[in-house]
Amino acid sequence: MDLTTFYLGDACFGVDILLVQEINKLIKATRVPLAPIYVIGILNLRGQIITVIDVAVRLGLFAEPDTGRQKNIIVRFQSESIGLLVDRIGDVIHATSEMIEKSPGNVGGDQGQFIEGIVKCENHLIRILNLDELLG
Repeated sequence: MDLTTFYLGDACFGVDILLVQEINKLIKATRVPLAPIYVIGILNLRGQIITVIDVAVRLGLFAEPDTGRQKNIIVRFQSESIGLLVDRIGDVIHATSEMIEKSPGNVGGDQGQFIEGIVKCENHLIRILNLDELLG
């Protein structure tokens, strides 16, 4: 499995690269009344309406202030495209099934349900996001 990695603060996360449609800077999103707090809004990307979520807020992490350098990872989820707002983009990492470990049982709370596995790298851990839980 190849993972597109990204950072929320100093924490590294990854999603299956086959789900990534594109990466771009965040275009001004239109707020949606009564949407959950983690939904930044919607945007029109070349005629396609994209819902954008703040992944840090969805995971219950401290959201970084808007620096204008944040990136938007557009992923295909079920039959639509969703934008994932992240602080910065990392590398593409190849992870074999032997490299992926189960998420520790003590990773509880809201964040634990969103992590489907962990990959150990030299200097950090990559938390593999479960998009079905995160976006479902």
